[in-house]
Amino acid sequence: MWIGGMQLSALLLGPVFVTPGAVALFMVTTIVTLCAGHSVGMHRLLVHRSFSAKPWAEYVLVYLGTLVGMAGPVGMIRLHDMRDWAQRQPACHDLHANRLPLWRDAVLQMHARLVLAHPPRFVVEPRITGDRFYRWLEASWMLQQLPWAVLFYAIGGLPWLVWGIPVRIAVSLTGHWLVVHLTHRDGPQGWIVEGESVQGHDLPAAAWLTFGEAWHSTHHAWPESARLGTEPGQADPGWWLLRGLERLGLVWDLKEPGLLEPRLGVRKLPSDTGQARSVHFHAPSS
Repeated sequence: MWIGGMQLSALLLGPVFVTPGAVALFMVTTIVTLCAGHSVGMHRLLVHRSFSAKPWAEYVLVYLGTLVGMAGPVGMIRLHDMRDWAQRQPACHDLHANRLPLWRDAVLQMHARLVLAHPPRFVVEPRITGDRFYRWLEASWMLQQLPWAVLFYAIGGLPWLVWGIPVRIAVSLTGHWLVVHLTHRDGPQGWIVEGESVQGHDLPAAAWLTFGEAWHSTHHAWPESARLGTEPGQADPGWWLLRGLERLGLVWDLKEPGLLEPRLGVRKLPSDTGQARSVHFHAPSS
């Protein structure tokens, strides 16, 4: 109901209430929430702990990720861990492998709830479940849109409200599903992980739009790396943001492939395929 309501509102109201200011608001808020929030805050920090941050900076990044409208902090970890667990098995259901036809995969991924008869046991670390701020975000993640909805309406009326909330959320969630669907099916690869039924693929055309998340082959091989675009010319705006925050002293211990122990089964593809990726090794910063 949540995702469907946002998508329906965007389709019906977006074309009616479009203005230059509303579109500009949509672009700015989408970039901030998806890049700083979802990619950096939720994915690279909360899920994979690929860097460390000052507590207040971590809260801001995760809060921005919550505004994407996908889930709260704990829900985001559970969604991600469930998919990763399934894909790392020797056999993976078509749902988690994104093998279903495009439209069926879209409906099930965005509009259905998965209930397993014998689910794996996931334990979210106490530093997350015991944190009062994260518990508050988890309990109110949908309601977090309301203060911004009121502000946008007060400044720009219905155009700002429509484009700042339902259009932004609908585009963000639909785009997220589409990138996940494509990067688990086909495309260039620099790495494979032996023994896993689902491999990551790169989607170079979407590198800028996904803020670096499209380099999914590297991410499958090195999930704890804060840097996803490891080759010259591989755009990774999320990594650039992290380097900027590092210079400000807000984040540190940025992990890269050359600083990590390889996962079992990780293998770089032969260079003669024209798709191999090199790993940059750096001395750990003090």
